[in-house]
Amino acid sequence: MSGSIKAVNIGKAYKKYSNRWSRLIEWVSPFYKKQHELTWILKEINFTISPGEAVGIIGINGAGKSTLLKLITGTAKPSTGSIFIDGQVSAMLELGMGFHPDFTGRANVIMAAQLMGYNDEEIEEVMPEVEAFAEIGNYIDQPVRVYSSGMQVRLAFSIATARRPDILIVDEALSVGDDYFQHKSFDRIRKFSKMGTTLLIVSHDKSAIQTLCDRAILLDKGCIAQEGKPEAIMNFYNAMIAEREKEDITQEEFNNGKTQTTSGTGEVKTEDIGLYNCEDQRIENVRVGESVILKVRIRVVEKIKTLVLGYVIKDRLGQDMYGTNTWYTKQVINNLQIGDRYQFNIKYKANLGIGSYSVSIALHEQNTHISANYYWQDLALVFNVINTKEVQFVGNNWMEPEIKIKPYE
Repeated sequence: MSGSIKAVNIGKAYKKYSNRWSRLIEWVSPFYKKQHELTWILKEINFTISPGEAVGIIGINGAGKSTLLKLITGTAKPSTGSIFIDGQVSAMLELGMGFHPDFTGRANVIMAAQLMGYNDEEIEEVMPEVEAFAEIGNYIDQPVRVYSSGMQVRLAFSIATARRPDILIVDEALSVGDDYFQHKSFDRIRKFSKMGTTLLIVSHDKSAIQTLCDRAILLDKGCIAQEGKPEAIMNFYNAMIAEREKEDITQEEFNNGKTQTTSGTGEVKTEDIGLYNCEDQRIENVRVGESVILKVRIRVVEKIKTLVLGYVIKDRLGQDMYGTNTWYTKQVINNLQIGDRYQFNIKYKANLGIGSYSVSIALHEQNTHISANYYWQDLALVFNVINTKEVQFVGNNWMEPEIKIKPYE
């Protein structure tokens, strides 16, 4: 089975010249002293993606994600190391995928298909499928310069996935498309994945990484900072983007394979987190639709001006089910002193589907933990939802229906 990618000691550097004449001097006098310095974008990148595996690459802007994809697809060459590809690659790295603005969409599809190795008969065969999936109507015969960015994405993705490739590489371009087409595109990606296509996806979309990928790679300053299960990597990334000079980030792996991420500057600590029923009994199993109270006790370690508590309920894959904080509920606590203690009682109905869920807790200064992250803990609490009395249903949410049936003529 083909569809593997292996990167061995990959590095990419660009030459940086002090002025416009330095490049000319170095070119006409090759034995003269070097006039440039090397700026390394990627350093010592090593990983292997097995056939049929789905891997996500994440990182802040400038981490080297796009450069790495260009090296993998062959549009740029590494300065050090080697990349080994086994299988046919279909990639969508940039909006428009090199479309010529003065040519029609149809002409651009034909040129793109030729570059992908299609012959005339194959192009004629896939063209109706490309048109149908893109859903841009008569615009297919209009110049691409009149297309919106969303229309370009539709056409580019349609030709890139007209046939199931051994390896599919998708950059952030899909985020430009409308919600309808994003759903449609991810459905096709999931279908390809189930059929054995190897996926390499770059996205800031937490849900996309956690639902589509088996593994995630976190790039930071051109190096691999973390590699592992998507939920753990996304939690670490979430903590990393709020990192401050004295902030600590730690991870602990439990016996069940879950990894807990804790971060913060430490001005506030949690003393106890528990889930209780209406009889004030601490529980781990919750009935569908049952009223429960999440109790969080905190202690102030250093004097702070404001305190906001936030929480997020996640499913077993780490996808957010619901979350909010006391900034949005207008319950911010001001002027906290060392030794102050508070208990937050958060009451809600567990309108969730059957399964395992976790609660993440955040203590911070304003509306998000990015401003000042005192304390953040993923997997702070784990509980199970069971169904003992409601009608059978599927999904992550309990949305009790009222169904009426009547005949009509």
